[in-house]
Amino acid sequence: MVFVLNKNKKPLSPCSNAVARKLLKQGKAVIHKRYPFTIRLKELKTEPTKNEEYHKQEYRLKIDYGSRYTGLAILNKNNVLWLAQLHHKTDIKSKLDARRGHRRFRRNKLRYRKPRFLNRKRKEGWIPPSLQSRVDNIQSWVNKLQKLIPLTDISYENCKFDTQLLNNPDINSVEYQQGTLYGYEVREYLLEKFNRKCIYCGKDNVPLEIEHIIPKSRGGTNRIDNLGIACHECNQRKDNMTAEEFGYPNIQKQVKQSLKDSSIINSTRWKVYDVLCNTGLNVECGTGARTKMNRINLGLSKDHHYDACCIGQSTPKELYFKTNEVLYIKNIGRGLYQRTNLDKYGFPRGYLPRQKYFFGFMSGDIIKAVVPKGKKKGVYFGSAACRSTGSFNINLLKRRIQGINYKYMKIIQKSDGYKYNLGRREIQSQNSSHS
Repeated sequence: MVFVLNKNKKPLSPCSNAVARKLLKQGKAVIHKRYPFTIRLKELKTEPTKNEEYHKQEYRLKIDYGSRYTGLAILNKNNVLWLAQLHHKTDIKSKLDARRGHRRFRRNKLRYRKPRFLNRKRKEGWIPPSLQSRVDNIQSWVNKLQKLIPLTDISYENCKFDTQLLNNPDINSVEYQQGTLYGYEVREYLLEKFNRKCIYCGKDNVPLEIEHIIPKSRGGTNRIDNLGIACHECNQRKDNMTAEEFGYPNIQKQVKQSLKDSSIINSTRWKVYDVLCNTGLNVECGTGARTKMNRINLGLSKDHHYDACCIGQSTPKELYFKTNEVLYIKNIGRGLYQRTNLDKYGFPRGYLPRQKYFFGFMSGDIIKAVVPKGKKKGVYFGSAACRSTGSFNINLLKRRIQGINYKYMKIIQKSDGYKYNLGRREIQSQNSSHS
């Protein structure tokens, strides 16, 4: 599917690839954006066309929020129109630590200065930059998609949000504990913690069972730190032995390790929820357990973009995929604050230019280069790495072309801090995922 804008850049209902090619060939539309691919109509009709009656259509954005990857999907009832996977930055903390180390080492080599950190105050609701980056990514892409398609609803996976209690406020006691989602949350936690592998033999893609590290007959409890995940054979051979007696003394230490990814989600999930509510759209929350049940019922594989399709009670019983492409989005940032290259002692050894643009180009711009002659003759598509000399590098998918003059280049899309790559989704054999 292709996003469509009218002449005034107002979002319309998306169209098929064939219709988009026809409009471009006839000169009735132009390419507005490459990633995600968007066309803009050149004529503004006085009377609303069938495509322009977007207010009658309901488009739902579904977000499978994760610490490393976030799945995105746009649905119109039971039709899946668009799929994407967002890759968050995970090296922010390490870069900040390195910068702080250089700064402290440099200060130790200089005169004494009175510490100033006590007079610095943090704003209310402050979270670390590594976590704030994830929230900003979600906010950025929700805003982008609102400008490309008339969204009406958002479905968001909030792992602590209990839809069972919302459906039945009077539910309590045993009925609440052993409802339709009983056992799903614990099992999903263990599967994620141990990478969906048997903790003893390491087998994957086999049925896994919840197992007690210290058996209940030996004084073990049902606490989460005493639970593991094992295949049926290992579970039977272990019998009533402890993990140490079974020959795995490191398991006891491993089960007490907390999930870093889970703590990231718990720290930011309400921040993301507030961002989504501020859009003015209807926000539906769902749990990871319900997402898993919907995905199993639909017969979809374990992928972030498929998980996004299965969030919440709004998930239909059948899904029809109108696209076979998945847009992979990676957050690379908009450049560095660093203006110097440092030596091993943390002192500057060279200064970087302060200007961003060179000859109308900026590093990260997606460009098309047509080199007419020479050793590097050819046509190249990729992101540009700019230099003040006018001789740029082009970063392709798997290699880099160096020393291409800017005169041979044309901007396809301005840099927005993200790197894009198109891939094909895995075609499912089940009847529930028709193309």
